[in-house]
Amino acid sequence: MLLDQVCALLDQASVVQGAFAHAPSGVHMLRCSATTGQDATVYRPLLCLVLQGAKEVGTQAKTLRVGDGQSLLVSHALPVVSRITEAARDRPYVALVLPLDMDLLRALAPDVTAALGASAQDAFSISLCATDPEMEDALLRYLRQCEREDAHRLLAPITRREIHARLLMGPHAEPLQKLLWHETSASRIFQATRAIQSDLSRPLAVGDLARRAAMSSSAFFEHFKAVTGTSPLQYQKELRLLHARDALRSSNEKVSDIAFRVGYESASQFSREYTRKFGRPPKVDRNRGAAA
Repeated sequence: MLLDQVCALLDQASVVQGAFAHAPSGVHMLRCSATTGQDATVYRPLLCLVLQGAKEVGTQAKTLRVGDGQSLLVSHALPVVSRITEAARDRPYVALVLPLDMDLLRALAPDVTAALGASAQDAFSISLCATDPEMEDALLRYLRQCEREDAHRLLAPITRREIHARLLMGPHAEPLQKLLWHETSASRIFQATRAIQSDLSRPLAVGDLARRAAMSSSAFFEHFKAVTGTSPLQYQKELRLLHARDALRSSNEKVSDIAFRVGYESASQFSREYTRKFGRPPKVDRNRGAAA
């Protein structure tokens, strides 16, 4: 079963606790033997299968609980807060995360029959459902194929394509189809989020984004919040702070330089908002990075 395979790969990599990037498959795995506090991060388009334990994932607007046997699909880049809520030494939290290949999904989308009732679906860019057994089987085969050189070369690309096709045919189909097909509000908001991510230092002009999305400012704001769980300005601020945290931990750049580079005009304002977001001032994360 998939849980056994993931645990075996974690054991093989000597990962008792924490995250592991399985290079042959591109899949990320996580094992944690205790519950955690809240952690802020950015989810890129991905599929997450919780194989054991449970976690909470959410934005300002909505929080979802994901338990074993359930999967979470994220269709847009999204600042989230998450925490592991069920984990123990004898039954750790175990999850598998597959980054989505958006180009592959776009190539497959024209051959997929439209999901029914899409207009009634929640527009939020995180969808939660019971894991499809056929998807679990495909992922298990994929991981095993990636462990053997010949199968990795010949079979794994076929199975990877199958996995993405199943996403467009299974329980997560509707949010992906809304995103991939042109002239839907979800696809327009996706382009708007890409524009915001492309230059975080640029002042946000919501009116310009709305015009590019062919929406009125009020309609754009409403659709943006429905999809991302937050307003355009808050979305940009969350990304700025998360990007700054990564820079603080991975470089020797001055705190003020990082603040200006992500779009803050005042280092003191940056420090206040950073502390409010992460519960500690930016200099603490700078010291953490130096210690590491």
